[in-house]
Amino acid sequence: MRLTRTLLALVVLLGGLVAGVSGASAAAPYCGITWGSTAKAAGALSTAPLVDVRTERQDCWDRVVFEFAGPVNGYSVAYGETYTEGQGLALSPYTAGGSLLSVSLRAPAYDDGHVATVPYRVGEHAATVLGARTARDVVFGGSFEGYTTFAAGVRAQLPFRVLVLSGPGTHSRIVLDVAHQWQA
Repeated sequence: MRLTRTLLALVVLLGGLVAGVSGASAAAPYCGITWGSTAKAAGALSTAPLVDVRTERQDCWDRVVFEFAGPVNGYSVAYGETYTEGQGLALSPYTAGGSLLSVSLRAPAYDDGHVATVPYRVGEHAATVLGARTARDVVFGGSFEGYTTFAAGVRAQLPFRVLVLSGPGTHSRIVLDVAHQWQA
């Protein structure tokens, strides 16, 4: 009888612990992500040119880094069709992924002499996404009148954030993070 009560108490205690842990994890956002998937925009137009585009995989999100040769803080990022700068052609037929992030950077991809500062042509893939969990493609949409556009193909419409970071040196970066999943 005593053994039965002890076992019953232990089962109730373990059941409560399991329920408490699963209830707590269901309420907590995945990796602390609370970004959402609505459009994000900030900053002003800059003359510092784009010099590099790269991707990397983090534990909870995939990252696209746009690096500039000087201070830049202007961007607009939203889910939807991306059009080439100057021509207005849709990039969706050329971009892999189930969903498309339209990335407009408020800085050129050319220097003061209008010489390109990145090696991509309109419609070309600008970054390698091998090993990424969410990112599928980054396609250059061109640079026109100080604005530079990219289509970022992702697996699905997931939460994202945009950060402006200084460095290295006098450079600056606009960083796009796309979560691997919605909150658990």
